[in-house]
Amino acid sequence: MKTNPDFSYENACGKQIVAGCDEAGRGPLCGPVVAAAVIFPRRDIEIPVLIRDSKQMTPRARAAAYEWITQNTIWAAAQCSPAEIDELNILWASMRAMERAVAALNQPECFCLVDGNRVPTELNGTAVVKGDAKSLSIAAASIIAKETRDRIMHDLARRYPQYGWDKNAGYPTPAHLQAIEKYGINDCYRKSFGPIKERIKNETSHDKKH
Repeated sequence: MKTNPDFSYENACGKQIVAGCDEAGRGPLCGPVVAAAVIFPRRDIEIPVLIRDSKQMTPRARAAAYEWITQNTIWAAAQCSPAEIDELNILWASMRAMERAVAALNQPECFCLVDGNRVPTELNGTAVVKGDAKSLSIAAASIIAKETRDRIMHDLARRYPQYGWDKNAGYPTPAHLQAIEKYGINDCYRKSFGPIKERIKNETSHDKKH
């Protein structure tokens, strides 16, 4: 049975200013990884929309939650580019994006609840495994991160419609992989990720033979 997140973790940490942190886009082959941080200014606030793990929400519910969160909380989103992901690896790029999102809040005294099992080096806080299903602040951050990244991918899809990023969000669906085979890659792709790295390796090998 699914339960909706609440403010139990926020209240338990004993801090006045608590930011929930989460990221979106660790698995795709292209586009940035996006992180978000959200602070609820009041924990007795009436919330008229569903806020839960963004992966468990319909696009319509997620969009409605995004609009409410951006109007009623202190929030920020940040990203790491494909080039940074290749340089740092996806884990550390995700950590860097979270650090940037929290810095953008301009709340130096905030305590962070971070989804997962690791807290970024520059943040003061604690990790909460499956936090987007437990903490309202983390769930709100997961919604901001996913909506922000989806909008970025929709914008990129207008520039590169052949890859279907507006539908696959950069994930390695069969249709997306077929498009890569047909059209190749561009600077939006993460060259350190398996299928892309293998393609570059094969192309380099082919060029050397000819």
